Amino acid sequence: MGILIFQGVVIAIVAMIAITSYNDLVKYRNRYKNAYSQIDVQLQRRYDLIPNLVETAKGYMKHEKETLETVIAARKSAINASSHAAQNPGDPQAMGQLGNAEAALSGALSRLMVISESYPELKADRSMSQLMEELSSTENRIAFARQAFNDAITLYNTKREVFPSNLVANAFNFASADLLEEVAPEVKNAPRVSF
Repeated sequence: MGILIFQGVVIAIVAMIAITSYNDLVKYRNRYKNAYSQIDVQLQRRYDLIPNLVETAKGYMKHEKETLETVIAARKSAINASSHAAQNPGDPQAMGQLGNAEAALSGALSRLMVISESYPELKADRSMSQLMEELSSTENRIAFARQAFNDAITLYNTKREVFPSNLVANAFNFASADLLEEVAPEVKNAPRVSF
């Protein structure tokens, strides 16, 4: 009789640990998905600013058609990568594609900013100045959202790797999630704006 009670207590403790671990894994996975949605909001804001920026620059930079087309193409690629990443935040392939696409977009925007320095009328344009200010603010928001996402991913991955949660994670297929790495120097720094 005493052994049955002891076995019952052990089974109850193991069940409680398993349930708690499972619930914690779900909680941390949902946190990093929510954190990614914050990145997605800021990226969409950035993507919405770019066509206005290009249209404003187009009026002044008639000889820079290739640069403007590069920005538009990079924006399109980044939107596609962001859409794919939003479907499965933390997926290694999706995070890698998004990081690369964002690096390409940031590089294209940086080239546009450097070239725009050669156009004094463009630098003096009020709309361009406001767009650049909004873009710079958005870049900062993206950086903060990326940090929150990476923090949430780190908590989730730590939880899924420690004992006894690792047993539950393996049993219920809680896959490791990847950070949204800063792939290139262009991603680390917001485009410099000087008017």
